[in-house]
Amino acid sequence: MEGIIPLWKPRGMTSHDCVFKLRKILRTKKIGHSGTLDPDVDGVLPICVGRATKVVEYLQDSNKTYFGEVTLGFSTETEDASGEVVTRTPIEVPFSTEKIDEAMARFIGEIKQQPPMYSAVKVNGRRLYDYARKGETVERPIRIAQIYDYKRTSQVEYDAKAQLQKWSFDVECGKGTYVRTLAVDTGKELGVEAHMSTLTRTGSGSFTKEDCVTLEEVQQAMDEDTMDEIFFPLEYGLESFEKLAMSEAEYAEIKNGLVVPSDYFVQVQDASQWPILLTYQDQAISIYDLHPTKPGKLKPVKVFRND
Repeated sequence: MEGIIPLWKPRGMTSHDCVFKLRKILRTKKIGHSGTLDPDVDGVLPICVGRATKVVEYLQDSNKTYFGEVTLGFSTETEDASGEVVTRTPIEVPFSTEKIDEAMARFIGEIKQQPPMYSAVKVNGRRLYDYARKGETVERPIRIAQIYDYKRTSQVEYDAKAQLQKWSFDVECGKGTYVRTLAVDTGKELGVEAHMSTLTRTGSGSFTKEDCVTLEEVQQAMDEDTMDEIFFPLEYGLESFEKLAMSEAEYAEIKNGLVVPSDYFVQVQDASQWPILLTYQDQAISIYDLHPTKPGKLKPVKVFRND
C-alpha cells in the first residue's frame, strides 16, 4: 500500500491524531503527514503512506494557500480565537477598506516573523509552547517568510457595539509561515491589536480542497477495497522538480544509486539545473544533485524506486 491521501483535516483534531487514526484504518504504521495544522484549523493535509513517505519533506517545502479572517480590536495569547484575551484596543473609528488593503499589500514578498509563543518552534531544546504553558518567557527567533499573495476577500465588517472590525482574506505563502502572526502583524501595521479569528488551509502543493477526502471516506474505501481511487501517486509530491526521463540503459545504472560524472546526462547543459528528478516510464526513480565533496560528480539525494 503506497501513495498520497489528500486528507481534509477536521477541526478539533491534531495532525498527529489524523495519522494515528489512519494507521488503524489502513492497518499500517508507515504513514506521515506533510505539515502540521493546528487543532482549530481545518483543511488540506496530504498524508503519505508506504513508499510515499519519502516525499514528505518535499510536500512540507511546498507552497500553501489559506482562507482566513482577521479581527481587529484585541489580541490573544495564542494569536487565534482559542486563546485568552491579552490586550484590547477598541476600534472607535473603523478603518477604510483602502487603508486595510494598503496595509495588507505591504506584507507581500519576503517578510520577517517572530513565531507565536504557542508554537512548536524549539528554543534551547524546548518547544515554545512548553515555555508558554508554564508562564515562562524566552527570546524568540526571527524567521524569514515568503508571502506570494495576501488579499482581502470580503467586505470589511464593523461592529460598533463591540468596537471590532473584521474581514476575510486569502493568502499564498511559503514554508514555515505563521498565518496567525500575519494577522497579528496586520493589526500592528494599522496600529491596533488583532488576532486570526478563523483559518482553513485550501491548498498544499498541488493538492486542493477538491482533491480531498475525509477520514470517513477513507474508512469506506478500505471497507469496499477501493483505496486505489483514493491514493495519488508519490509523484504528486515532487512537482516542484525539473524532470528528466531516462533511457532503459540509464535506468539500469542509475536505479541502484550509482555516482556518475556530471556530464553523464547530456541533456543537462547547465549545472544550475541540479537537483533534477530522474524518471523512467513516467515513474519517479530518484533525485540527483551535484556531489558535495567530489567535483565533477553526481550522486543520488533520494531514491524512490529501484525495482
